[in-house]
Amino acid sequence: MSEPMSEPMSEPHAVEPGSMTSPGRLVATLGGLGAFAGLLIVLAFGATQPAIRAHRAAVLAEAITEVLGEPERYDTLYVAGGSLVTTPPPGVPLEDAETVFLGYRDGAPVGFAIRAAKAGFQDTISLIFGYDPATSRLLGMKVLESKETPGLGDKIYKDMRFVGGFRDVEVPLLGVKAGGEKGLPGEIVMITGATISSRTIIKAINTELERLRPVLSTYKQESKP
Repeated sequence: MSEPMSEPMSEPHAVEPGSMTSPGRLVATLGGLGAFAGLLIVLAFGATQPAIRAHRAAVLAEAITEVLGEPERYDTLYVAGGSLVTTPPPGVPLEDAETVFLGYRDGAPVGFAIRAAKAGFQDTISLIFGYDPATSRLLGMKVLESKETPGLGDKIYKDMRFVGGFRDVEVPLLGVKAGGEKGLPGEIVMITGATISSRTIIKAINTELERLRPVLSTYKQESKP
């Protein structure tokens, strides 16, 4: 019997010089793609910023009107050197300047809208509240941004009974648990299951008023709109 013929072994192909991609070329290609992607991100960011700023301004304007009880108008004031001024402090970028908002009705001031922020259970809680220095009472409160636990912490803006507790209440505020009210001035009934988030809002308001009350009271006494 004849042995089966084996297939001839193929010759290895020679690699032509320069046909393999060099590390330098690979790095250059990846770098170019990365730079192009970065440029697209920068362009997209720049294109969307005006719309984002406009949306935030609209949300803030609505919140100011809400916590001041629907004033006819409001002025933006800047905190500078322990006083309030009508123009941004020199050398301070507009976006970094601290602002408060003074509302008017029938030509008379009704109170200030003040922003505050403090770390809550999950993340920082941002809010705005209305305050009347003439009566030392709050006019209202609205949460601007919160990432608190859904179903629990988010009640700080979904529970209208809690939110309504910040209207026409004397300051400083005092957080109490449900059923523990004693009829004291400034009592705010905290939300069961969300006491940390509730207490955060109370502390944020008290902290801002402790810092700003002298400035706000002095300005209102001096202003003659």
